[in-house]
Amino acid sequence: MLEHLKDQPKDKILALMAAYRADERETKIDLGVGVYKDASGNTPVMRAVKEAERRINAEQTTKAYTGLAGDPAFSDAMIDLVLDGAVARNRVAAVATPGGTGAIRQALELIKMAAPGATVWLSDPTWPNHPSIIKYLGMKSKSYRYFDSETGQVDYVGMLTDLGQVMPGDVVLLHGCCHNPTGANLTMPQWKGVIDLLKEKSAMPFIDIAYQGFGDGLDKDGAATRMVAESFDNVLIAASCSKNFGIYRERTGILMAIAKDEAQRDLAQQNLAFLNRQNFSFPPDHGARIVSTILNDPELRADWEAELEEVRLGMLDLRQQLAAELRRLSNSDRFDFLAEHRGMFSRLGTSPDKVEALRADHGIYMVGDSRMNIAGLNAETVPVLAQAIIDAGV
Repeated sequence: MLEHLKDQPKDKILALMAAYRADERETKIDLGVGVYKDASGNTPVMRAVKEAERRINAEQTTKAYTGLAGDPAFSDAMIDLVLDGAVARNRVAAVATPGGTGAIRQALELIKMAAPGATVWLSDPTWPNHPSIIKYLGMKSKSYRYFDSETGQVDYVGMLTDLGQVMPGDVVLLHGCCHNPTGANLTMPQWKGVIDLLKEKSAMPFIDIAYQGFGDGLDKDGAATRMVAESFDNVLIAASCSKNFGIYRERTGILMAIAKDEAQRDLAQQNLAFLNRQNFSFPPDHGARIVSTILNDPELRADWEAELEEVRLGMLDLRQQLAAELRRLSNSDRFDFLAEHRGMFSRLGTSPDKVEALRADHGIYMVGDSRMNIAGLNAETVPVLAQAIIDAGV
């Protein structure tokens, strides 16, 4: 049987990681991997996470299953963090999932069950797993323009033009904040325009929010998702705890389904639990319990928010340093967009050939579409990157 399997395309980011490890140059810089790193290149365990784990280890008396939807305390805490009362709690169905990717997968499965003919619209570009999972599930998808490589900003006019072709019942996937891979985000007035258009088209929004707290702060990063949630009868929201809690390997995510009323919520909850049962039965609990422990304890939550703010401000500072150095070297403002982007990523908007030149000639590793992880930099490597960008003719 196994001889009939086909070779699968290699994951470009994983291949990039392998190439970086094999590179013997001491001056090499890794801007490809999608995890937060501190100035020394480590992905640290946050203080509040360590304390939450200590408490869990001391107090937990069983490792029995929690339930198909996961621990209710986790769902309640995450719904409060993401939505902050934007919609009534009795309208929100939710299940814990293995990471944000698991939430995306379950959301797409739910869409396929409810509306098998729906087209899922994706930003161009978007996170590569979005189209990959959709293709694997045999669903229909289309793309809408999002990023202008010339300006480094959102192509808002192109976005609205393309979304003008959305049909009733279609699903539009939107990044709640810190767009991956570009770092370019809609303004709140632009979000309002997108909401108005989707309501006019009778389309359903699907929000992927994986970086809340990495952009403009926890509250501001959740503002667009809350505006969307309160504007529609039905919204799907996939949220990840990997980044803002730094618990990547714990695979902690949640899928929320906002329903029109409580009866519809109950129906959605049944189907979400069913999908969990079919795909992995009971979701992981350790990471979810870390999150709920932190969010439900005022002292731990304050410490977590303080450390998360340090992380956010550190990335903003690196952005400003890089933009300023490029302005000095290029004697122009054409790289100023890097300081305006938010989150871990920015897309330079250059060609694959120049990305390869950065790798071959300067040991700088970024994804072929010119997405770079700002958190892979520090004060010493910012000028090195800036000079390489100029030397490569970007």
